[in-house]
Amino acid sequence: MEHAGKIFRQLHAGSSAFIIPNPWDIGTARILAAMGFKALATTSAGMAFSLGVREGAVDRENVLKHCRSLVEATPLPVSADLENGFGDSPDSAAETVRAAAGIGLAGCSLEDHTGDAAHPIYDFQLAVERIQAAADACRKLPQDFVLTARCENYLWGKPDLDDTLRRLQAFEKAGADVLYAPGLRDLDSIRTVCRSLVKPVNVIAGIKGATFSMAELERVGVKRISVGSALSRLAFGVFIRAAEEMKTCGAFSSLEEAIGFSDIEGYFPQSRD
Repeated sequence: MEHAGKIFRQLHAGSSAFIIPNPWDIGTARILAAMGFKALATTSAGMAFSLGVREGAVDRENVLKHCRSLVEATPLPVSADLENGFGDSPDSAAETVRAAAGIGLAGCSLEDHTGDAAHPIYDFQLAVERIQAAADACRKLPQDFVLTARCENYLWGKPDLDDTLRRLQAFEKAGADVLYAPGLRDLDSIRTVCRSLVKPVNVIAGIKGATFSMAELERVGVKRISVGSALSRLAFGVFIRAAEEMKTCGAFSSLEEAIGFSDIEGYFPQSRD
């Protein structure tokens, strides 16, 4: 049987784009696998919300424990959202890659967001050195492992396309396998990013006011489409609205939209594991 990392890399080499949805627990992972998706990606925000904390508040040990549970939940390749790699240094980025590969992940993403609101984006040189160290660690692994490098400018008050391209091109040269700039809000910018890079580009769907179809994204050169925390936020939104209706109105009409018990069970294996 081929290793998950090799299967995951092959998906990026196909002639068309593919969707990599983001479950936040074992149940949602199994539902997405049963629907026929070819790979899954974790969501750091969705995981954090399910634990009742804010994004970035979960330590590396518990993030990797969560990732392992998703790896073991289905046969699909899983790529992990590992934020900034749980440290600022290049060494911490490399160590996180090794730990991620060690639990069976097919790949991971590392971002240039620092976690510090006063200085949210790593300086250019350090950002590149972190990806270089992570890429070097990937090449020394005994199995294939797909590294995604993220430029977070557009999510943290710096909608600068030129700087974003400069960073993505440097990450590509440093050895990243997939490039990703979440927050791009128009197809022209996405097209520019795709044309400025050789390696595959991931784009996030589910940003309010900038939700493009798979066909539109494929036409401008996108290879991989993820949804980040959108599915988890959608589920939490339905939950909160129904709870608010119960609390404020004493009404339960929202519950009529609940999917049937047997419909949900149909996605899960019959035997206990």
